[in-house]
Amino acid sequence: QVQLVESGGGLVQPGGSLRLSCAASVTIFSINVMGWYRQAPGEEREVVATITSRGTTNYADSVKGRFTISRDDSKDTMYLQMNFLKTEDTAVYYCKGTRVVGGGQYAYWGQGNQVTVSS
Repeated sequence: QVQLVESGGGLVQPGGSLRLSCAASVTIFSINVMGWYRQAPGEEREVVATITSRGTTNYADSVKGRFTISRDDSKDTMYLQMNFLKTEDTAVYYCKGTRVVGGGQYAYWGQGNQVTVSS
């Protein structure tokens, strides 16, 4: 079983910064892919960024150059550094981990963090 606990959401002005954290109950190196997803009101959930256990990253075009995903295996924690925030970034952000075990894939989700970018 994997438990993911998120923190770091809040209210910021456009152009501001926030850092989201996702702490795992297991060694995150054992999680093949971790990522951040977001869902705005009335919109479908979308991937923001992902990172593999090898450190390979991928970003949605809308956040490239502004957001940075990283992981600290010594702390079993994943981060999303969000800079130059825009009102369009307002959404609930979710941490996700995908683990391959026993020939199957299992997805685990954090509880969600509200990020609001507004003047």
